[in-house]
Amino acid sequence: MPIMSSCDDVKAYVTKDGSEIRELMHPQVHGNSTQSLAEARVSSGNYTFLHRHNVTEEIYHILEGIGQLTLGDEIIEVKAGDSVCISPGTPHNIINTGENKLRILCCCSPAYSHEDTELLE
Repeated sequence: MPIMSSCDDVKAYVTKDGSEIRELMHPQVHGNSTQSLAEARVSSGNYTFLHRHNVTEEIYHILEGIGQLTLGDEIIEVKAGDSVCISPGTPHNIINTGENKLRILCCCSPAYSHEDTELLE
């Protein structure tokens, strides 16, 4: 039997970095083995707190909107359709620079954990 979830059935919560998250697939909830997939939402003019994950590699895929992603010492412009790999230990945050909601798919391996999220501001 496949492991599945529906975004409509997942309750949102605010994570340690300040974004609204819907955990679409996580080993502790769904029984998959090593990675997690979440949808993050950042409202217009808002941002996530600068943070890093010391163990986890994270991929952001921008579903909707535009923003500025701080990635270590770099600031890059991102838009719908862009994907960015964030290596473990890299400080990062994202600012919604558009007028609409910024929606991001976040894939983490190993799976996201609050314990591996270190706030830097």
